[in-house]
Amino acid sequence: MTDKNFPNTPNMIAPRYTQIPSFLRAPMSRDFENLDIGIVGIAYDGALTNRAGARHGPREVRNASSLMRTTHHVTKANPYANARIADVGDVDFNSVFDIEKTHAEITAFIKQMTDANVMPLSVGGDHSISLPILRSVAASGPVALIHIDAHTDTWDQFQGSKFNHGSPFRRATEEGLIDPTKTIQIGIRGAQNSPEGWEYSEKHGMRVMFIEEVQKVGIQEVIKEARALVGDMPVYLTFDIDSLDPVYAPGTGTPEIGGLTTSEAMTLIRGLRGLNYVGADVVEVSPPFDVGGLTSLTAATIMYEILCNMSEVGSKSGKAG
Repeated sequence: MTDKNFPNTPNMIAPRYTQIPSFLRAPMSRDFENLDIGIVGIAYDGALTNRAGARHGPREVRNASSLMRTTHHVTKANPYANARIADVGDVDFNSVFDIEKTHAEITAFIKQMTDANVMPLSVGGDHSISLPILRSVAASGPVALIHIDAHTDTWDQFQGSKFNHGSPFRRATEEGLIDPTKTIQIGIRGAQNSPEGWEYSEKHGMRVMFIEEVQKVGIQEVIKEARALVGDMPVYLTFDIDSLDPVYAPGTGTPEIGGLTTSEAMTLIRGLRGLNYVGADVVEVSPPFDVGGLTSLTAATIMYEILCNMSEVGSKSGKAG
């Protein structure tokens, strides 16, 4: 890593095709004592059930995020003015052929951040990474969950593994990491060979909003319900890029047509300002299936929207209110 005293102000004046491509052009640092939000890459896709490639997501999202700027065009929020933000690098792996050991390495890395009161904004990687992240951010008690996805990810197992990318929120429920009655799953769609996942979510009190309902009631009603559901409880936001229609995000492992538009997704996230965030992630970007870097750019933009929300939670330095 670079010197931990790397400047805490990103160089936004330099041409965007220059400099080291860090996440959102943030400085690179692992000085957790002087950070509020750490953006971390989790380059792992060993828990996929079909098309591989999400391990390459963090690198390409970093590159695409060079196109981001500081000040939001609608809210006028500048996350860098609100909080101390850095790209803290990627989680280091030593056991990528063992899902549970890899998950333990993710948990240990995120724990360094949460122990220092640094909120993690993670970029994956397959969706299994949300489970080990939650093991750190929810160590003191269950959190609310806003889950934007085409799939509920509450299936039990695949090919004998209970830790694949289709099961993280079933495991998180079993481990008491999330409160299922304070969980909303938005944009669910796509045929399945078994209704097991849908049924598990609904049986345990999760609010499942299939895409048809989202389209019927509109994004503003979805925002209203999500906000009412989670209230002021600590909340974790997870955004699977396949929640978007593949016309906007073709580079993903499990595409499902008929999804959210990018405009709807941005409006949705923007409507979730002011919540008590403890962390967030953007997952399932698979560059080998991308077209012209479109999905990586979309993920970087979604990540920026989420960062704006997270930066308003508060700062150890007193920068945010």
